[in-house]
Amino acid sequence: MNTTGSTITFSRPDGQQLQGYLATPDKTEGAPAVVVIQEWWGLNDQIRGVAERLARCGYFALVPDLYRGKSTVEEEEAHHLMDGLNFGDAASQDIRGAVQYLKQRAGRVAVMGYCMGGALTFLSLCQSPEVSAGVVFYGFPPLEYIDASQIKVPVLAHWATQDAFFPIANVDTLESKLREANVDVEFHRYLAHHAFANETAVGPNRIAGTQYDAVWAQHAWDRTLTFLGRTLWTK
Repeated sequence: MNTTGSTITFSRPDGQQLQGYLATPDKTEGAPAVVVIQEWWGLNDQIRGVAERLARCGYFALVPDLYRGKSTVEEEEAHHLMDGLNFGDAASQDIRGAVQYLKQRAGRVAVMGYCMGGALTFLSLCQSPEVSAGVVFYGFPPLEYIDASQIKVPVLAHWATQDAFFPIANVDTLESKLREANVDVEFHRYLAHHAFANETAVGPNRIAGTQYDAVWAQHAWDRTLTFLGRTLWTK
């Protein structure tokens, strides 16, 4: 099954227009949906590939273009693009708009993000009541920005114990905060480095501190599909 996506335009809650990359499953009737949030590189081929992989598994998958057409392979430029992003606006408008767009086609919608996208996933779970579940790969915002009392849906998260960017001790603190607020959380920790699920984090050009791990990446993907199957498919 060869799934390819297309660029679409959708509306934010404030009425502004935004583009995104939509991958569509072969069978659309009854299919749930996932909003996929990029790493700091932008809407690139790697994150499009995640959306296409989800579509092959039966989901609508939409990647909102948070950087408005910009992407990079350079660490310094990625840092610049991320610093220029208004996280509050991205979570409450861009991502929620993507969720609302998918809700017109699917009964249940999850938000799933990697690194910067993981942080945005947590913020969107606090601000998008339409969301049915969240999946996070190695990323979170400053913990004081997470209002755990507003997260009413199950959350699956994958963490790397050797992560130089998101220390595992802070992950422990985050898990405690969520559990104290009675959030339905499932945290998994892997003996791996940051970006272990990104197949492009290999070779001499990768950022120091990142490393793809095919075994753990597959394990996390399998757990993600099990979680999405449990939380999104109607009984």
